[in-house]
Amino acid sequence: MAVLAECPMCHRKQSAKSKQCSCGQDMDKAKRSKKVKYWINYRLPDNKQKREYVGSFKDLNGYSIEDAKKAQGKRVVQKAENRLLDIKQDTKTPFKQLSEWYLGLEKVKALASFETVKIYLNKFNTEFGNRLVADVKLADLENHQEKRRKEGLKPKTIDDELNYVKTMVIKAFYNDIVSGDVLKTFQRIKRLLRKNANRRDRVLTREEYERLLAASQKHLRDILVLGYWTGMRKGEIIKLAWSRVDLKARLIRLEACDTKEGKPKNIPIGEEVQRVLSRIPRPIHDDHVFLFNGNPILKRFETAMKTACKDAGLIWGRKGEGGLIFHDLRHTFVTDMRRAGVPRTVTMSITGHAPKDMNDRYDTVDDRDRLEAIAQLESYRSNVDQTVDQTLPQIV
Repeated sequence: MAVLAECPMCHRKQSAKSKQCSCGQDMDKAKRSKKVKYWINYRLPDNKQKREYVGSFKDLNGYSIEDAKKAQGKRVVQKAENRLLDIKQDTKTPFKQLSEWYLGLEKVKALASFETVKIYLNKFNTEFGNRLVADVKLADLENHQEKRRKEGLKPKTIDDELNYVKTMVIKAFYNDIVSGDVLKTFQRIKRLLRKNANRRDRVLTREEYERLLAASQKHLRDILVLGYWTGMRKGEIIKLAWSRVDLKARLIRLEACDTKEGKPKNIPIGEEVQRVLSRIPRPIHDDHVFLFNGNPILKRFETAMKTACKDAGLIWGRKGEGGLIFHDLRHTFVTDMRRAGVPRTVTMSITGHAPKDMNDRYDTVDDRDRLEAIAQLESYRSNVDQTVDQTLPQIV
């Protein structure tokens, strides 16, 4: 049996006595800073190798070499008593502990959706946090779905909660923290909502968009302009930083950590967006583009949207027939790009949608294509405006 130390830089597991990792990380310094995770490594009686994270043991600290030796001692005793085959790590791991491990992963913390993931895992843990992972069965999850439904939650919300937990379980399985039995339980749970059953097809007319702009507060109006002319998601817009904006090249360059799909993308800046971004002052104390009373708009702005829709004579929300939500601006952008004759692959490269087939994957799109696409969209919407103006009754 051996105690292994995980490098905080490259995550390579090596002897706990290592002073320097092959990647150059000073292991002694990392150990003193409590940044090194410890694992124990041993072989089962069937000669299969087993590796366990020390933090998965009850009351043991995964960053403590002393606790790592205690965990090793437990397995030494069990090996001597021929009880190693009975060991299943997930039998002693509660969901709350598994969530702490998962949310502590650097790759997970870098997700643009990290806060959302955290919220949904916390919701799940209100019911299952103290339950051992191995004790949760398929019937328990199905009962949970039904309970959530009776609480008035929408099918998509219930599905999202279990999907985030399922993603965590898959990650734990591939890190040897839970067994295949646990993974099987979550793979068998069926979604309440059929695929694409919740898809929206609400598209704003130009006249509706203008009314909404006129009824909006200034900070919301600028955000609406970006949504309408770039197809960016709400989260991408409110988190947009000046370091991502290149007004000279007329591009917004989002990094992988800024997008829901986890991939970088360049978004062209048209005339309307250029005017908005050019007039917004750049504060010294904060890099966020959109501020309200000097602070970043990091929370939802549904109240402002709801008020603007009411004043504009539009229905707000998903429940009302023809109701409007912010994400509909993205639908409108994609629809108008198609109507303007922009190739699908160009639109997908701007919005971040994944290629659908081989032809899409091999159709290379560059920034020039994206800028030309926005020019096409501007031309199309300008012609639509003229048509609408000519059909409107003249007020004398």
